[in-house]
Amino acid sequence: MNITLGKPTDLGGKCAFQALERAVKDLKAEEIDALVTAPINKKAMQMAEFPFLGHTEYITSELKAKESLMLMVSDALRVGVATNHLALKDVAAAITKEKVLRKLLILAETLRIDFGINKPTLAVLGLNPHAGDEGAIGDEEDRIIRPAIEEAKEKGVLAFGPFPADGFFGSGQYHKFDGILAMYHDQGLVPFKALSFGAGVNYTAGLAAVRTSPDHGTAYDIAGKGEADERSFVKALYLAADIVRNRNEYLDMHANSLERRKQKALISETGEDELLEDVLPED
Repeated sequence: MNITLGKPTDLGGKCAFQALERAVKDLKAEEIDALVTAPINKKAMQMAEFPFLGHTEYITSELKAKESLMLMVSDALRVGVATNHLALKDVAAAITKEKVLRKLLILAETLRIDFGINKPTLAVLGLNPHAGDEGAIGDEEDRIIRPAIEEAKEKGVLAFGPFPADGFFGSGQYHKFDGILAMYHDQGLVPFKALSFGAGVNYTAGLAAVRTSPDHGTAYDIAGKGEADERSFVKALYLAADIVRNRNEYLDMHANSLERRKQKALISETGEDELLEDVLPED
């Protein structure tokens, strides 16, 4: 068999798909505590008839979650995105008050349970340039994003914004917050990778099980050259272990507690009572 390095093939896609299926099966059966996925080539996966856009969507579906959150994590910042792998022309229509609120609730619960931050502060970015400039460049901020932030605050989430994305990162405001919610993929991942590339981790938040991945792609351009940098993958391994430990410790500490009941009630009020049901199980 001839192996061509650095090019997507249907065979490579099939092998990756089979490996992913088996790993997720073991995760669901609790044969493993966490899953760390390597990068996949979306073209190769499509050639293998993989019916999802990426790992995040597949694992979310397999774990029967209504919603998940792509959360990029590094020592410098944590950035989640309201929409994942979506064409830019479709983003505005996908941004709803309900979606932004759900993502904020997932982010807040994740930082509390999986990262041990008792009262996380969240920054929310606007969709349009200059966060709409008071309606001059779009009204999504006033019509959708700000109401979602206000409703999140009513539920006890310390959320602020919407902030203009360029000034928010350019001025270093991101240092002041425990988590950031961007509205679309590149709005969040471009500054994240500019600040943390090679030292970041992609975490799928809001699931009953733990999944992490390095923050880079397949890097076909350096395949077979011995130039790969293992730092992000190592960080993904360690973060997965840390989250499993943090989550178990949180559940032990809050067993039958009033705080846990309040959190379950908060999730139930949003119609997301199944979202974290395995993270906040019944008494």
